[in-house]
Amino acid sequence: MGDSKEAGAEAPPAGAAARGSLSLLTQGESEEPAQGSALFLGGNEVKSTAVVKYSSAPPRTAFARLEEKTDLKLPPANWLRESAKLGPAGTTILGNSKKSKPFSSFGMAYDFIDSVGNDVDVVSDSENIKKLLKIPYSKSHVSMAVHRVGRTLLLDELDIQELFMRSSQTGDWTWLKEFYQRLIDQKWQRKKKSKEHWYQKAILSKFLYYSINGDGAAQPVPSAAEQQEPSGSGQTNDSDGASWPAPFEMPSSVSEDPSASSQGSEPLEPSYIVGHVASAPKEQNLTTLFNDGENSQGLKNDFVRNILWTFEDIHMLVGSNMPIFGGGRYPAVSLRLRDNNKPINVLTGIDYWLDNLICNVPELVMCFHVNGIVQKYEMIKTEEIPNLENSNFSTKVIKDIAQNILSFLKSNCTKEGHTYWLFKASGSDIVKLYDLTTLCEETEDKYQNPFTMPVAILLYKVACNMMMKKNQNKKHYGTIRTLLLNCVKLLDKSRHPQIIASANYMLSELFQLDEPKKEESSESPLNENSDESYSEEEEETPDSDENGPYGTSADPPDDNKAVAIIKSVGELSVPEKYKSIHQIRPSCAFPVCHDTEERCRLVLSYVLEGLKSVDSSIKKESDLPAADPNTPIPLKYEDESTRGGPEGLEKQMALFLDKMGSLQKGNYSSQSGMIPGSWQHKMKLQLILKSSKAYYVLSDAAMSLQKYGRALRYIKLALQSHDTYCCLCTNMLSEVLLFLSQYLTLCGDIQLMLAQNANNRAAHLEEFNYQTKEDQEILHSLHRESSCQGFAWATDLSTDLESQLSVSCKCYEAANEILQFSDLKNQNPEHYVQVLKRMGNIRNEIGVFYMNQAAALQSERVVSKSVSTAEQQLWKKSFSCFEKGIHNFESIDDATNAALLLCNTGRLMRICAQAHCGTGDELKREFSPEEGMYYNKAVDYYLKALRSLGTRDIHPAVWDSVNWELSTTYFTMATLQQDYAPLSRKAQEQIEKEVSEAMMKSLKYCDVDSVSARQPLCQYRAATIHHRLASMYHSCLRNQVGDEHLRKQHRVLADLHYSKAVKLFQLLKDAPCELLRVQLERVAFAEFQMTSQNSNVGKLKTLSGALDIMVRTKHAFQLIGRELVGELGQPKSEEAPPAADPSPSLNREEVIKLLSIFESRLSFLLLQSIKLLSSTKKKTSNNGEDDVALKTNKQIYSQLLRATANRNTTLSERIDVLTHLLDQLARGGGGGGPVQ
Repeated sequence: MGDSKEAGAEAPPAGAAARGSLSLLTQGESEEPAQGSALFLGGNEVKSTAVVKYSSAPPRTAFARLEEKTDLKLPPANWLRESAKLGPAGTTILGNSKKSKPFSSFGMAYDFIDSVGNDVDVVSDSENIKKLLKIPYSKSHVSMAVHRVGRTLLLDELDIQELFMRSSQTGDWTWLKEFYQRLIDQKWQRKKKSKEHWYQKAILSKFLYYSINGDGAAQPVPSAAEQQEPSGSGQTNDSDGASWPAPFEMPSSVSEDPSASSQGSEPLEPSYIVGHVASAPKEQNLTTLFNDGENSQGLKNDFVRNILWTFEDIHMLVGSNMPIFGGGRYPAVSLRLRDNNKPINVLTGIDYWLDNLICNVPELVMCFHVNGIVQKYEMIKTEEIPNLENSNFSTKVIKDIAQNILSFLKSNCTKEGHTYWLFKASGSDIVKLYDLTTLCEETEDKYQNPFTMPVAILLYKVACNMMMKKNQNKKHYGTIRTLLLNCVKLLDKSRHPQIIASANYMLSELFQLDEPKKEESSESPLNENSDESYSEEEEETPDSDENGPYGTSADPPDDNKAVAIIKSVGELSVPEKYKSIHQIRPSCAFPVCHDTEERCRLVLSYVLEGLKSVDSSIKKESDLPAADPNTPIPLKYEDESTRGGPEGLEKQMALFLDKMGSLQKGNYSSQSGMIPGSWQHKMKLQLILKSSKAYYVLSDAAMSLQKYGRALRYIKLALQSHDTYCCLCTNMLSEVLLFLSQYLTLCGDIQLMLAQNANNRAAHLEEFNYQTKEDQEILHSLHRESSCQGFAWATDLSTDLESQLSVSCKCYEAANEILQFSDLKNQNPEHYVQVLKRMGNIRNEIGVFYMNQAAALQSERVVSKSVSTAEQQLWKKSFSCFEKGIHNFESIDDATNAALLLCNTGRLMRICAQAHCGTGDELKREFSPEEGMYYNKAVDYYLKALRSLGTRDIHPAVWDSVNWELSTTYFTMATLQQDYAPLSRKAQEQIEKEVSEAMMKSLKYCDVDSVSARQPLCQYRAATIHHRLASMYHSCLRNQVGDEHLRKQHRVLADLHYSKAVKLFQLLKDAPCELLRVQLERVAFAEFQMTSQNSNVGKLKTLSGALDIMVRTKHAFQLIGRELVGELGQPKSEEAPPAADPSPSLNREEVIKLLSIFESRLSFLLLQSIKLLSSTKKKTSNNGEDDVALKTNKQIYSQLLRATANRNTTLSERIDVLTHLLDQLARGGGGGGPVQ
């Protein structure tokens, strides 16, 4: 019991008292053993530590040792007077104060809200603790109210006599009085205190005033004439001494007005304020509640000191007013007055011992008197008190009693918010526990219980305190929810709308709307019953004999109202007799929401209850707001210009942006008459914002489920909530503007998806029009403040595709505009990028929509030869959308999407070009300058797209697509110039040059080597280009006269492109006709060359080459033959006409036509070969090879003539014959030349 420990426990910081401040030990200081904790080992049997959490006592001074024979019946000079050593609360510390109020534990709980519900088992007055621990030793009655908050029990004295006296005046406790008289004491009468009681109280008070009387020397009582203020070395004037402020009322009052301490003292020191405010923080968004209610009920912390006392494993927050003296040899002692004629009994010994343990006082000083005359003093150490003569008691038994009583209360006081009554009648051994809340509810007015309001406030405050720390540990969510539900359950909605609204808002705040589903389930175990609070769950477990010795079967009939009974107080001394079978805080599992909709619906249910509470508290004559003379009455019709179509949207957007601008200036336009700044106004704002968030999350979830009608309904409700918020808000926060931007972005997404899923419009419309009762009630509350039409333009379900796309675009534009208001785009770059991406995307969609409409008009235009104005308007709209979209993507460096839009713009240019192609007579048609201009523009956009991408690595698929489109454009342009040569404007040579250049460029962007799904198309395109170029050079060669060099060049180029075309066509399995045609053209090219040759040798060589080409067409015939066999093998489901072609890949008529040409050309070549070989044989008869070739050619020619003469052969048979002949020709050497 060293000096340093005791000084740390009681003495304030140096100089604190002189400045008039209260002494406060912060949490950090009090946890250190050297800062006010001490260890007592009473007979090495019990362990006790005490930490002073708060003290309003002045610095301790030495007590004055009274001289013998001092008459305590005479009052000292300073009796009941204020003193610098006592401060204005001196009467409290010296034992003359009134009894503690029935809510004293609540005052402490409010001050140390951090401890309640978590690490403290009991909060109570030290007198109540002592009374409980003396139950087995005492015959006196015990009457206490017990409340449970979390794992903490609050104990308060329930003075039956005083309460019943009050009931006759106020009617508060009439139901309890009736119950008491009916079941416990039928002849109840108020017992008056004896004269002896008041006599003992008076001399104790006088003794204590004598003991603080000056410098340590006792003074005899002066005569009446000599009575004056005593003076001494330890006395100072009131003005210079410590001013002792009134007990601390509540943290919120300190935080609001730090200088409001009583007695005109200086403002509280910052450390003091910080300590208390930190111990009871306020919810950030909630107004300060309950000041009036608390003070009117006397819910103050009236104790001189609050101590965190740990007795064995029991943690208690105890209030004590015991006077402690110190100084000199005795740094801390308690002072007691004893009648020398009455020996100390066990009850007194326990009383003294517990007081010293609780207050951490190492010694006791007893002053003995006889009939008020001082006899002697005696000093006793605290650990020696249990061993005093006539006062022997076992500290271990006291420990067992404490543990048994706590276990008994823990096991039976299970329902949070209920008031329990622990009662033992005077002289009885039976202790009973009643649930007064249940008894009260059986009366007419269940709110007659005066404890209801303080309990509800405490539950609310504890929940508030835990809410402030909710992000630190989410496992408390279940606890907070249970606290708030019990708080709401206790209160009358009509009397306490503010608390109920606030509690419901906090309940809604517990649910994280945007957290992933996997996190929800990980927070708490799955528990199907977790929607119920744990108090209901515990009702399912009756207190039977199996659960402990609380059974009531053997009790008298009048005990059936008791929750639990201790049959004999002697049982409390048996170790672990009442071992707790319940944890004081069963696991309050937070409700597991299995999907987002369930979670949001829970939130909305709390929001609705909160809104109802707020609305019910707004006093007004009618539910409908009075008409504003400045506001026109809305009628049922609508101007056509304000609905549907882009034009009406433009007007509505302008109005919307004006409104957003006015919000920045803080306009306020509530219809219900709420006062800005009132609690209703603040609370409704928060509740409406929460509802808008919940509806937004619901909409997003419905969107992911592809329930677009439902998603639009929810986002409409979210925007209606937000519109109401805007009407009520006096200062729009940037965070709320960001929410609005997100809502509009989602609304744009939904409208776009509805536009793209028009085939299911009926189902979407049904979902959109459905509404739950809860949604209707929330909407009704919103309509009290606003018309909720601010976003009607964005949330209507249109049946017109163009309108839906326009609305979607306007939603994104509005979202983007909002981001420009207060630098939100820089604060939220990710969201800004998403909005711009969506703007680019929707503009692409609208551009494609207009482009497709233009193409449809173009396809319908048959009679009119010129381009219509409607088409041109659609082109302009489409081009404008693409241009804006490209700008959107370029502003966020999205090269890929910018390239896609440039590609679509190129396609638009091609459609424009196609529109100009049918403006003349088909026979006289030429490739027009307009076509050329638009095709060149298309080429420019495709090249821009490639430049935007940079390299193929950026996005290979897009890169390949742009290349293909560019190749197609060049190819189309070249083909049109070739097929419809503009000879009236250009020379043939120039046209041929331009065609050749365009074809080669098309070939450049046609990738035939990369393996992909498009590779066969590229190969076919390249083969076609080579075929067309070869045909063009072939044609030039036929028509060219004169320039031999040019003719030779054309001949080489034609031959080159023909051979390349053949190679590419041979790679394809589905183009046999094209391969056959190219080979036939090559044969014709050879025949043309042969006409210009004069020598038989040259002609023979050319013929040999032509026949070799014929032989190499065998591959094409094999492909045709396979396809014909495949057709015959397919089962016919119905009779098809004979001319019909069952295979779309094989054109039968074209095959027959090409086959006839092939047969005639082969016949011609064989005949010419026979003639030339015959004439050559006459001249030179030595060539054996020519003889073999001549013989073979004759045989083949003969067979071919017979085959072509037979008109009854089928197509397959003709192909088989030709294949057989070509095999013979290949083996026989053909025209006698080498096969190439």
